[in-house]
Amino acid sequence: MVALSTAFCPPVEYFAILAGYSSVFLDSSELYNKQSWRNRCRILSANGPLDLVVPVVHSSSRRITELKVEYVTPWVPKFKRAVSSAYDSSPFFEFYCDGLFSILDSRPETLWELNWQILGWLCGKIGTGMPAAGAPPSGRDTSGAGRTEYLDLREMIHPKRPNTILHDMGLEKPYWQVFRERFGFTPGLSVLDLLFNEGPESILWIK
Repeated sequence: MVALSTAFCPPVEYFAILAGYSSVFLDSSELYNKQSWRNRCRILSANGPLDLVVPVVHSSSRRITELKVEYVTPWVPKFKRAVSSAYDSSPFFEFYCDGLFSILDSRPETLWELNWQILGWLCGKIGTGMPAAGAPPSGRDTSGAGRTEYLDLREMIHPKRPNTILHDMGLEKPYWQVFRERFGFTPGLSVLDLLFNEGPESILWIK
């Protein structure tokens, strides 16, 4: 069993875990942390890697399921323009963009709901199962060593820290990218980059 945090248009590593483990759950009891993948994603633009951020309404509650998305700032049209500019020449952008953009246009109230809807859409297009959602299990192993019974990756996949997940899973390999001739292969991007460039074959790159 693997524990992950919610994430907005998660990185490729996130989906490698969804495809590689039979039991994954998202921690719905956690508190929101700034500068994480919970409310941002990274795409490859004509000028290089670009982080796109979902603004949130700060309140006394930091519980991830209660944190509201802030729509006063026109981030949705800016996000759609940035993604369109980066991927409109990719092979599969036109086949997938409407589904993604329709979720954004529906303006889910909370960050958790926004991420959950996008995750469900991505899992359906890529071909992975959806994780469960809930609090981390509290049981301990029978050896008495006090180790938790799940693999905790909630903070390992983070924009500020490199990880070796793809390397450790034997999946550290390039795929076709729009700006490959300008930048070479760029790792660490949102799975949107993989989906728009590889389409139905995306699943082959994360298994």
